[in-house]
Amino acid sequence: MLKEILYHIVGIIADSHERILTLNDAYEYNFSDSQLHFLVIGIIGMLLLFVVHPVFSALARHGHVLTISWLYVFTVILVLTFAIEIGQVVTNTGRMEFSDIVFGMGGFLLMFLIYAILRALILFVVRQIRRETK
Repeated sequence: MLKEILYHIVGIIADSHERILTLNDAYEYNFSDSQLHFLVIGIIGMLLLFVVHPVFSALARHGHVLTISWLYVFTVILVLTFAIEIGQVVTNTGRMEFSDIVFGMGGFLLMFLIYAILRALILFVVRQIRRETK
């Protein structure tokens, strides 16, 4: 299922790329590929910032800094797993396998779940001790 989602996303990106190139040619802007990347990635980055910043600000205001940290680390790990798999193809040191990405992400999710459970238990015990000593 995740594989189909990724293929769908790649399809959307390819279609968007073609539309942007068509607009570039149709309006005779003659932007180079690098200039188009500069503009498109810059615009996407700013749009994401306008969405992410208010969400992260609200999470921070309500004391959910761990959620922000988790989202950041999840994103970095996702990019890293893809980079490793792509690197294997480029360097001929292995095969790019989607299952490696899934298992790598699964490892992070499982280890975070264990951490979250242990953290919750410790916080619970600390609260109980504080309640008892009052």
